[in-house]
Amino acid sequence: GRPMSGVEGRVALVTGASSGIGAATARALAAGGAHVAMASRGGGDLGIEGALAASCDCRDPEQIEAFAAACAERFGGIDILVANAGVGAYGDFLDLKPEWLDEMIDTNVKGFLYTIRAGLPHLLQSSSADLVAVTSIAGQRAPEGEAVYAASKHAQIGFMRSLDHELYTRGVRCSILAPGGVETAFAMGRGRTPEDPDLPGMLRSEEVADAVMYAVTRPRTGRMFEA
Repeated sequence: GRPMSGVEGRVALVTGASSGIGAATARALAAGGAHVAMASRGGGDLGIEGALAASCDCRDPEQIEAFAAACAERFGGIDILVANAGVGAYGDFLDLKPEWLDEMIDTNVKGFLYTIRAGLPHLLQSSSADLVAVTSIAGQRAPEGEAVYAASKHAQIGFMRSLDHELYTRGVRCSILAPGGVETAFAMGRGRTPEDPDLPGMLRSEEVADAVMYAVTRPRTGRMFEA
């Protein structure tokens, strides 16, 4: 089987991989010697050598199923799945555009579930399987102006906490990362502006990628990692 520690030689599929946390994570995994498959709506590979990249909308189960299959075919399986694709929009609930509501639920809930459903059969075949969900602090608290976003992130965390009971005896290790605000283009023009006074104090994408790397390289003991 593949090595149990580190990411050298392991196959990692990352969604939302062309920007922000996903891009930083893809770069960190590649730097560690992983084979990286990058799904994003833009489809870019960030110039990562040997990466598999495709335009893939996780809201469409057929697209993410096909990408997971292509990844497994190209690299011989999937060992690490980072379910990271997400969208946000902030403001009073009645002021949210209906399409923003739909996009958050369709991407952060349904797309998240479709991603895991697509990758899980492959993870179950791996001797070093890690499922990492990039959620949000909004999935543990309920900040003002984030009602629908918080609902979608609570859904992710509830799903993962239950799924962990199914998977930990089957060799798939689950991790939930719930970062606070991250200094990216996330939700720009949807309730966040470049002048946001909170931006300078926010996490950097690389710090979240470090947490992903910790999650997938820690000793294989104990239960789910939540950070």
